[in-house]
Amino acid sequence: MNNKLTSKLKIVKNGILTENPTFRLVLGTCPTLAITYSAFNGFAMGIAVIFVLLCSNMLISLLRKIIPDKVRIPAFIVIIATFVTLVQMVVKKFLPDLNETLGVFLPLIVVNCVILARAEAFASTNNVFDSALDGIGMGIGFTLSLFIIGFIREFLGAGTILAGFFGNGFSVVANEDMAMSIFTMAPGGFLVYGLLMALMNFISDKQKERAVAKEKKAVAMQSEGEVTNE
Repeated sequence: MNNKLTSKLKIVKNGILTENPTFRLVLGTCPTLAITYSAFNGFAMGIAVIFVLLCSNMLISLLRKIIPDKVRIPAFIVIIATFVTLVQMVVKKFLPDLNETLGVFLPLIVVNCVILARAEAFASTNNVFDSALDGIGMGIGFTLSLFIIGFIREFLGAGTILAGFFGNGFSVVANEDMAMSIFTMAPGGFLVYGLLMALMNFISDKQKERAVAKEKKAVAMQSEGEVTNE
């Protein structure tokens, strides 16, 4: 029972950390750089992606045995496009300002590499429940990444925190001219994205080094114990 639960949690963890779609797999880079000049934009895009990932993964997994292999990719795109259309209709109806802010990047979720990649690599070969977990994990990983990038860019570039969540947000500078506006532009997006990716790689490398050192220590202790017994 514990092993089964661990394997399920590993699927979710995989999308959030091990194979984070933004920092590890480098997928969905276009919307990541284009709309993350504020934390709210990144969070909103992430929520939309979570919904599409979850629903499309489940439906593709459910239909995986009856979708002909020759039309597999077109069928996946049709399924994804259906859920993206639903999201866009809801956003247009209830959040018109957000729809205008996200602009073309909302309908372009259809061709987001994160969603199509998970459909092809996971949902098409796994059961519905595992595919749902994969969609949730990858969606959360993508949302957290966009939120963090947006938070940093908003803080440095606009001098505010959580604008959109709480009206105009909380100002962190005395004068707007003190904010480094370059961080709300494309160069600032690339810089923040690159630095965060480097940090993720550094942390990952350190974890691997500790794991290798721990394994070597365990082997050495085992060998020492065998020698002592002899």
